[in-house]
Amino acid sequence: MGIFGRKKSPDIPVLKPEAGEPVLRCSICTGEQTLCIRESGTGRLKEIMLIRSPGELEEVCRANGIDPDQVPKVY
Repeated sequence: MGIFGRKKSPDIPVLKPEAGEPVLRCSICTGEQTLCIRESGTGRLKEIMLIRSPGELEEVCRANGIDPDQVPKVY
């Protein structure tokens, strides 16, 4: 393909339940959302994936067996 070929779709990450709880870190100013894992012991956030649309969040949640409505938002 040439320089302007199709973009690859992002790989769907596999979320491990023992790693921690999945949360959405949301920016108040820009509205940008990042899927993160909150470590259960320390509470630190580990970035997993940038969420560009609600469809991406639903796709990741469906692949990992998580209800998208149950993922808390952290501001």
